[in-house]
Amino acid sequence: MNNTHILKSLFFALTVMLLSCSGDSNDDSGGGSDVTSITISKQFNNDIYVGDAIFFDVKTNNNDFVTTSANITVNGVSINGSNYTPQTAGVIDVVATYNGLTSNTLQISVLELPTKFTKNVLIEDYTGTWCGWCPRVAYGVEQVEAATDKSITVAIHRGSPSTSSSTHDPYNFNATALENIINLEGYPTAMLDRTTVWAYPEPSNVNQVVNIANEEADLGLALAPVLSNNNISLDVNVKFGTAVANPKLVVYVLENDLFYDQVNYTSYYGGGDILANFEHDNVLRATLTDLMGDQIPSAEVVADNVYSKNITVSVPGNVTNTSKMTIVAFVVNGNNNKVYNARVATFGETQTIEEL
Repeated sequence: MNNTHILKSLFFALTVMLLSCSGDSNDDSGGGSDVTSITISKQFNNDIYVGDAIFFDVKTNNNDFVTTSANITVNGVSINGSNYTPQTAGVIDVVATYNGLTSNTLQISVLELPTKFTKNVLIEDYTGTWCGWCPRVAYGVEQVEAATDKSITVAIHRGSPSTSSSTHDPYNFNATALENIINLEGYPTAMLDRTTVWAYPEPSNVNQVVNIANEEADLGLALAPVLSNNNISLDVNVKFGTAVANPKLVVYVLENDLFYDQVNYTSYYGGGDILANFEHDNVLRATLTDLMGDQIPSAEVVADNVYSKNITVSVPGNVTNTSKMTIVAFVVNGNNNKVYNARVATFGETQTIEEL
């Protein structure tokens, strides 16, 4: 190979290398063309809260990144590197300088951390007095209640109202619409916050429930039910820590201390085919809203706003002892039926919202 060809080959290789380098927008060198201006922006277009890290990009008019070579100031004070974590709420001014050039002023609103609330996990137990395996879930509920005070159980009895039926249940509640939503396949089935199956065997999976109860909630509830002359008057307050998707309010009337024989195929409660005069608690007697929830107006769904609703109705006709009634209220996401948070109250109780 002659020297002329070698020189031409070297020249071509160097040209390719130079062109490749000048075309790399992440070079952080400012590129080969004249740089006449720079701009600064934040990398992610999301709300910024106190304690969130903000990451910046600095680019030249040639669309080259010079972030690591630029000096970035927040409210006039230089920061180290290309990210900043605000410790207080307010508006900050961010400016970059590079090679004698000054960027635009980037203004960022830093928001207070959203209010969080104590989380109560809702257990909806699909059960029946005729269902021999159902005492398993009832026993599991007792184990949960011993482990946490942040669980709320609703026993949804299913079966036939006919006394001649093999699936007769005197507490039968028509929850077909809800069962269709969760694609219920059999009894017992226990759903956590309406969307999560409590894993079999439930008494061995108490931690699954407790772990949900240990989470934080984006909204909180407070109830104040009053009973007067066979009428229920209920005040429900819902406070939002942040705007949530499509919230709907569900309100249940429950009754405790209902005694009826329970078929039993398990070893729980001493075993035996029939648990005579078994105590049925948290039995769903009525809904004071749509089973899927009543829409909370979108105008109410604002951070730190309290939505208030009063419900006044007669005591449901199937309640046998009004002194044993409780009220359960919860808010679901109407898009996927997941429960945001729940609360239970006895009559005469006036609750406050459980903010963390």
